[in-house]
Formats: sequence, structure tokens, C-alpha cells
Amino acid sequence: MRVLGIDPGSRVTGVGIVASTGDRLTALHSETIRLGGGPLPDRLGAIHRRIAELVAEFEPDLVAVEQVFVSNNPRSALVLGQARGSAISAAVTSGCAVQEYSAREIKQAVVGTGGAGKEQVQHMVRVLLGLRAAPAQDAADALACAICHIHSAAVAGRLQRAATR
Repeated sequence: MRVLGIDPGSRVTGVGIVASTGDRLTALHSETIRLGGGPLPDRLGAIHRRIAELVAEFEPDLVAVEQVFVSNNPRSALVLGQARGSAISAAVTSGCAVQEYSAREIKQAVVGTGGAGKEQVQHMVRVLLGLRAAPAQDAADALACAICHIHSAAVAGRLQRAATR
């Protein structure tokens, strides 16, 4: 299984691709898409283009996206939602299925607690993927999102097999 994880943001979007073979996880690619402070439509277009390029290059089986964190600032939540929408649109128009996970679900799957801090997520992503150094924060969050889906899919598969016995 190959999963493209996305940590959407209107100024910085993290992406990470993780392959799973049996119990082994391998990071194939990670990056932060730095969008700067230009006009929002240009930033949304850049997210869409880069996600489409990554889907074409790595041919993931699925795209896992972090859900919007509802903040006290409605404008920030709206802009973040548009960045997410741009990433999801790129994945779907490229032919990929999309699965969404909350930040709490991602942290639970990777660290073991839904209240984990950013540094804990970075550390566990480095350990789980056997990386020499921790990836940048947004890239680590995207890799964690991909790992979350791989773990969730494995559990779902085991439950389905047990139910058919």
C-alpha cells in the first residue's frame, strides 16, 4: 500500500508518501510546500498543482488528509478549509480515493495518545520510518497522516477477516 498524507495549510502544506509492505513502513518522499503570502487563489492553485504532480509521480493507492482544526478565528478556519479543498480536489481529479482523519486520530495512531505534541509526532515519525533525522514539522504531520491510514486499514482488514471466520 502506498499513501500520500497531506497536512493542509494556506501558507505551508506538508506532504508525505509512505509505503507499507507487510509490517514495514518506508518513507518515499516528504516536503513542505511553501506558499508564501501571495494572493489566496495563487496559493490554492500551487497546492492543487503540486498534489496532482505527486499523485502522477508516486501513484498512491489513497490520499489521507488531516481534517480542519476548528479555531476561534473563523477567517483562518475558512482559509484552511479552502487549502484542504484544493488538495482534496487535486487528489480526486487525479483518480485517488481520499480518507480524512482528525488530528487526534493521527496522534493516537502514531504516538499512542491523541494529546501528543508536535515534537512527539516528529520523533515517532522518525522512529517508525527509520529516518536519520526528524522531518520538518509540516512534513512530519503529513507522514503521520499517511501512517495513520496504513495502521487504520490494517486494523480494518484484521477485523474483516475475523468477522468472516
